[in-house]
Amino acid sequence: MSEPPEFPEAQPIPHKRRRRYSGKNPRRFADKYKEHDPAKYPETVRAILASGKTPAGAHRPIMVGEILEALRPELGDLAVDCTLGHGGHALELLPRLLPGGRLVALDADPLELPRAERRLRDAGFGEDVFRAHRCNYAGLSKILATEGGRLADVLLADFGVSSMQLDNPARGFSLKLDGPLDMRMNPNKGLSAAALLQRSDVASLSALLNENADEPYAEQLAVALAGADCQRTLHLAERVRRALSHLSSEAVELSVRRVFQALRIAVNEEFVAIDTFLRMLPSCVATGGRIAILTFHSGEDRRVKKAFKDGLQNGVFSSIAEEVLRPGAQEVQDNPRSKSAKLRWAVRA
Repeated sequence: MSEPPEFPEAQPIPHKRRRRYSGKNPRRFADKYKEHDPAKYPETVRAILASGKTPAGAHRPIMVGEILEALRPELGDLAVDCTLGHGGHALELLPRLLPGGRLVALDADPLELPRAERRLRDAGFGEDVFRAHRCNYAGLSKILATEGGRLADVLLADFGVSSMQLDNPARGFSLKLDGPLDMRMNPNKGLSAAALLQRSDVASLSALLNENADEPYAEQLAVALAGADCQRTLHLAERVRRALSHLSSEAVELSVRRVFQALRIAVNEEFVAIDTFLRMLPSCVATGGRIAILTFHSGEDRRVKKAFKDGLQNGVFSSIAEEVLRPGAQEVQDNPRSKSAKLRWAVRA
């Protein structure tokens, strides 16, 4: 009888150590592995939320209760989320539409959209009740046409930048974390903020800072920044601080934020998209349909306020919010990023 063949002893798979970081807690966005995996590390995420912060790679939906009260979604409704983001508002809307209803979502960010769609699929919402499209909200009418042409009963637009974009330094939105000065919602389209800044002259940059951020030191900053070769976010922030070194530190930091805001709006042509969206909005909403729009700075809010007021006077809307709605004190405490939010609603006549 022949001897059984001998097989080499299986070698244990070497343990792959995670990347080490200095200090007790990770500071780099990429190192915050627990925050990126909330299902595996729920206690860490709960502790971060309890401290009033947002876990890396996540986003906390703003004014959820006020939005649901304004939209009043019902079973069978067709809802449209024009800015899907992390999917927080969509997760609140969908259960209130079923059975019989569905939600169509739009988002221009090719990096975050698949993650949000996967999050909603994992929550149990299939293609029959939830469909996502990579598209800016200015393309709303085209998307509705592809979805059968039915008008929306419930429509939400949130013009804010998501925490996932702000917190990831590789996207170039953050003035606190070093990264490439990019700021594009779609990194594959258009000029980066660095390229826009380098191509600008003093007059055009001063006008941009005025229009997009109501910057009181627009001319002074335009002289310091126009044509500058700023490839990194912290480089730009430091240039702004040097140009305004005669001001208080609080005033300087406000200007740093406004410069970043103004460039982001210009890079993504946000005001052009908002104006297009507001013009087509009435033709995309059914009679009696309800609209809620979240804005985060005066340039956005002025446009929404005027469109709703004009629509009421012209009979396009049967009613609108008499006053802008703001997040409550508890929400601002729990989520400081909600502080600047403004909510307006309208009902289609």
